[in-house]
Amino acid sequence: MSHQFAPIVANFVAIIILIFAVYFPRHRRRDMIVAYLAINTGVLAIATVLSSVDASVGLGVGLFGVLSIIRLRSDELTQREVSYYFASLALGLLGGTRVDAQLLQLTLMAIIVIALWFGDNPRLLGRYHTRLMTLDRAFVDEDQLVAYLGALLRAEIRQVAVHQIDLVNDTTRVEVRYELPVVKTTNQDVVEVRPVAGTAWS
Repeated sequence: MSHQFAPIVANFVAIIILIFAVYFPRHRRRDMIVAYLAINTGVLAIATVLSSVDASVGLGVGLFGVLSIIRLRSDELTQREVSYYFASLALGLLGGTRVDAQLLQLTLMAIIVIALWFGDNPRLLGRYHTRLMTLDRAFVDEDQLVAYLGALLRAEIRQVAVHQIDLVNDTTRVEVRYELPVVKTTNQDVVEVRPVAGTAWS
């Protein structure tokens, strides 16, 4: 009996670590904790029931496919939050599926948590940022736009995508991807030059 419940216990350990040790300390969004716990527990329960009855593998795969395309229309999720959402779903499915290779099952759970911890680490490519900005000028020339954004953000502009140019209201809505420069001080410490005040961060 304890052998059967090991993946379920491992799932809850993994989701708690993922949410409270990785996600929340980095993003501080409390409402997503409920969503991640709900999807994880719900998928775990359904997968456990499907594993306990004579259900086909196709049914389980179909369920996973349906759940993986759920979008919360009432709120906009970032790509990072979608990643945590998918990880919570995958952990629940792994924890509720009855397989013979239980060690592989537990290893895959650990890999998911480690992958999110590593991929969402703020030190990983931390100088690269993406921003959606509305400028109080209408830029038709892309070179002028890049130069203006570089001076505004005090950064190296890597890519600019213009979403809207409003010549009537004299505004430009752009998505900009940029890299912050690194300046070495006299004592060899590395310091990041951060943008001007009022600029949001990823």
